[in-house]
Amino acid sequence: MANAKSLALGVLVGSAAGALATLLSTPSSGRDVRFRVKQQGLEWKELADSVKLDGLRLKRQIAETSKEGAALMNNLTKEMKKSVEEWKHAVAPHQQNIHEYLEQIEASLRDLEDKVNKK
Repeated sequence: MANAKSLALGVLVGSAAGALATLLSTPSSGRDVRFRVKQQGLEWKELADSVKLDGLRLKRQIAETSKEGAALMNNLTKEMKKSVEEWKHAVAPHQQNIHEYLEQIEASLRDLEDKVNKK
């Protein structure tokens, strides 16, 4: 904590000293320097405002996209459940036939094994 305070104080004092040295060694008049600093400050403020607005737009867009995605996933889930139920309903009458056909194949295989073993 003390190191952070020392660092902050050092940055502040260094910045002030640098600004003072720049003002004293500049070939322009004080009025020109103040005007340029003011203009630069306004440009930075505009840039910060622009970044802030872009961030807010991005935040809103992410929220909207998230809501749309959730709704899309909800609809997709419902459609998939409906499709699975329809498939189950379509396959149900044929399940017994498939089961009987598999039993016939198994019986045929047992008969074939018995014939092979008897020879």
